[in-house]
Amino acid sequence: MMEKTVVLVKPDGVQRGLVGQIISRFEKKGLKLIGLKMTRLTDETLNDWYAHHKDKPFFKGLKQFMQSDPVVAMVWEGLEAVQAVRLMCGVTRGSQAEPGSIRGDFGLSNQYNLIHASDSVDNANKELSLLFAAEEIFEYKKGEYSYLYSEEERA
Repeated sequence: MMEKTVVLVKPDGVQRGLVGQIISRFEKKGLKLIGLKMTRLTDETLNDWYAHHKDKPFFKGLKQFMQSDPVVAMVWEGLEAVQAVRLMCGVTRGSQAEPGSIRGDFGLSNQYNLIHASDSVDNANKELSLLFAAEEIFEYKKGEYSYLYSEEERA
């Protein structure tokens, strides 16, 4: 099933100049970029985004880090995109992430882990609504889909 998922290149990924390489990986995988912008995350957005962490001791530091510099926010679409993107990102702790994954190739830290990817379709929809207005999402036909997915998968 075609899904939408949200990806953030976090402040450390932006500072390290990895935005282009990260985008390239998702494009090479065959995912369709349907939303893209650089933004600064607000307290309100982060409180909603990380509501499940609000009572944890690291929450304040997490918010400070995510507001330290801009992030690059993206929306990707594709067959089972949520799972595909999460696999491409690798496990959270960079030192344990699989070679070939984004964190495995570019990261060593647990806290500075370069990238965020939605962990479910429901969370992707929530995150999309927190960061993007309807007019910032672009639906278009991607010609190469006929070479990426079978006709049944595209239905």
